[in-house]
Amino acid sequence: MQISVTRDVFRLAQAFTISRGSRTEAQVLTVQVSEGGVTGRGECVPYARYDETLDSVTAQISDLPADLDRAALHGLLGAGAARNAVDCALWDMDAKKTGKRVWELAGLPAPGPELTAYTLSLDSPDRMREQARQHAHRPLLKIKLGTPDDMPRLEAVRAGAPEARIIVDANEGWSPEVYADLAPHLLRLGVALVEQPLPAAADDALLGMARPVPVCADESCHDRASLPALEGKYDVVNIKLDKTGGLTEALELKRAALAEGYGIMVGCMVGSSLAMAPATLVAQGAMVTDLDGPLLLAEDRPNALTFDAAGVHPPEPSLWG
Repeated sequence: MQISVTRDVFRLAQAFTISRGSRTEAQVLTVQVSEGGVTGRGECVPYARYDETLDSVTAQISDLPADLDRAALHGLLGAGAARNAVDCALWDMDAKKTGKRVWELAGLPAPGPELTAYTLSLDSPDRMREQARQHAHRPLLKIKLGTPDDMPRLEAVRAGAPEARIIVDANEGWSPEVYADLAPHLLRLGVALVEQPLPAAADDALLGMARPVPVCADESCHDRASLPALEGKYDVVNIKLDKTGGLTEALELKRAALAEGYGIMVGCMVGSSLAMAPATLVAQGAMVTDLDGPLLLAEDRPNALTFDAAGVHPPEPSLWG
């Protein structure tokens, strides 16, 4: 088997800002695994928050042996972007070899479309109100917050999109005091969910705190090994394939989290349709689906995912799986 890694850059439709900084393009790694004339593909987005770079993830993938399957891969790489791209490429290759869709190979029901959130970039209250107004027709908006001065932003978005369901992502940007002060206002303004209000390393402060709005673990939840530390702090877990290290672990995390009573959110980094495609399988029946990466791009892969009023649709075989 041959494994190759290439770097691809996708321009964003507009600058995208979170509490940790801004970007104008998505830099991704595309992995191809080939065997017997059949090639599978996967994509990952190395993330500096987890000490990943394009170079470090490329090196991890390049060091893998040629005789590889998904079980062996999980013994060689931990959860993260490198394992994600290779795992998804192996699923894609197996689907092409067998002539079956990935969901058949995984023993899952045939997937359908899932309504997805659309993310509003962190900006001034006036600009966020205008973003919200432009996208008020969407049924679910996600707001990037995470500063001590977020209340005017939240009020502005609600004014711009009075009927939309809203979820909030603080990206670890709040202190316990800021979160405690904002929590009642989140409820008043009809926020349905708040993601990672506190830094992952300091989220013990959530123990015993009132949670008037469901709280979702993002940076605090990577794979099944994360679950024990979440008890008493979170109500929902955000499953991202670049955190779990691929579709294989993402499906296992979903099963384990549901068994422990957590709600499921399925999220993404800012990447192309190839990165979102495997996640559409995990998103089936999720409490919240947030697979809007391609909607934020000015350009996408050929045979891209379909987004319409029904949501994000599962991939065609020409894209993945």
